[in-house]
Amino acid sequence: MTSGNPPATMPQFSIIIAVFNDWAPLNPCLRSLAQQADRSEFEVIVVDDGSNETAPEVIRQWADGLPLTIVRQSHAGVSAARNHGIQISKGPILLFVDADCRLHTDCLVALESAIIASPQHNCFQLHLVGDCSGIVGRAEELRLITLQSHLLQPSGCIRYLNTAGFAIRRARVNIEEGLFDPVAIRAEDTLLLANLMQVGELPFFVADATVQHVISRSMTECLRKEARSAYLESETYDLIASRGVRIRVSHRERLSMLLSMWKTSGKDSIGRSAWFLLTARQLVHLTVRLLTDLFGIRPPSPVPEDSH
Repeated sequence: MTSGNPPATMPQFSIIIAVFNDWAPLNPCLRSLAQQADRSEFEVIVVDDGSNETAPEVIRQWADGLPLTIVRQSHAGVSAARNHGIQISKGPILLFVDADCRLHTDCLVALESAIIASPQHNCFQLHLVGDCSGIVGRAEELRLITLQSHLLQPSGCIRYLNTAGFAIRRARVNIEEGLFDPVAIRAEDTLLLANLMQVGELPFFVADATVQHVISRSMTECLRKEARSAYLESETYDLIASRGVRIRVSHRERLSMLLSMWKTSGKDSIGRSAWFLLTARQLVHLTVRLLTDLFGIRPPSPVPEDSH
């Protein structure tokens, strides 16, 4: 375990990042944390889920300026890695982000304000945006805009949970058992949402706390990962269905979202090409899910690669 400078006071946030061979994108993620408006109010816990190589020097050197802890475990999947991070955390608010995310400078300040102003809420979904510098990033921006606008409820809560930017009060979590089900290889955040919905709880959407999701893959790599994700998440959706929780959007909602995406893609900042790529991603995803359901194909457990 590698530990950096401890915060001067008990941290308000424990920021937990599970990594599996994600060292390159993690560097700018940590940089975005170092640039937060109030750095004394959080700790950063990086859980290395059995990467092929241990954390490189470019990552470990952040411990000189950040309250950073790096801990390594045998490969057990992203859910187990996040649960490990929870067990060694100290803050009253647990914040999960992915290695390929970058927090806007005032993200933590905005999140803290929302949490203080909303004592009735235990869970908080941060505002996710894409990186519009390339077509893959613009497609991701289009996807996030559509999901977050269509699934936002009149109450201010949202029928959506993405651990690229998700916070929960420590008091709401069983620290020893963890928050995430290790059985879920993919879609572990969707399973968590189903668990919350079962008890009548949805995350509160914090529009001012912004996290940028940066995808470095090419279009071909993006489509390939979409197919793999659809295959890996099939078992998780079986588990959700067994609990009688409706997570998937209806065909009517899906059509409405598709039309909304087309309208939004007319903006110069996104473009029609992003719509076609996103539609291709969704077709690949739906096709693989249909085939896995039709033939009863399910992934082995554990899956030793690209599980994050």
